[in-house]
Amino acid sequence: MQHEAPSTPAAVAGPGAAVERLVEVVDLLRRHCRWTAALTHEALLAYLVEETYELYEAVDDVARASEPSPGLVDELRGELGDVLFQVVLHARLAAEQDRFDLADVVAGLTAKLVRRNPHVFAADGALLELSGAAAGPGGAAGAPASADEIVETWHAVKRRENPSRTSPFDGIPHHLPALAFAAKTLARAGESAGRSEGGPESGTAGTQQEFPPGDEAALGQALLELTRRAVHLGVDPERALRRAVLEYQADSERA
Repeated sequence: MQHEAPSTPAAVAGPGAAVERLVEVVDLLRRHCRWTAALTHEALLAYLVEETYELYEAVDDVARASEPSPGLVDELRGELGDVLFQVVLHARLAAEQDRFDLADVVAGLTAKLVRRNPHVFAADGALLELSGAAAGPGGAAGAPASADEIVETWHAVKRRENPSRTSPFDGIPHHLPALAFAAKTLARAGESAGRSEGGPESGTAGTQQEFPPGDEAALGQALLELTRRAVHLGVDPERALRRAVLEYQADSERA
């Protein structure tokens, strides 16, 4: 999708003023544009998926470039804006139904980030004041915790927030693409980088292959070859993997 650089003073007035202007524009579109006025949560779903994939591609394009061109950077900025537009629109629709508004969305996110990062914030949201060896990386305030400990704390707080979720797979969207669905499932099951376990439940005979750590290209080629085999066999690889993941989840919960 092509994007034009912002031409309004809001671009240099700080995020607060820019977001306020965006909310105002969306409000005006809802009241004066027939197409925007007809939108519903359901109607926006297709656009949300499309815009999310376009953002993914823009991020990856910048990440893969040793020196991203101004065009790539501008594309990333624009795609971030398109996804933000989706968020503001959904919040606007909810506000029209007296459910919540964008301020509620932002407040909820802020509270969650504070709550799930106790190595940075006190319970009241204030920044923890630590010094010396207790200071975090780069001199930032924070408890001396490893990345793994931080992630575990995040998940522990999340479990307390959702006590009804008893399965490690609860909360994983089943509409994720099959490969992302598989990766998320394995991570929730305790699989991690550097861990490789054989056995009949971890793979199919003839498909096991060792890869050097971090060799993304080799793994990508192997996945492509496996997809090619599925195509030659007349098998839908997306459906095959999704069903295998669902069976894995069921087997894990029965164990």
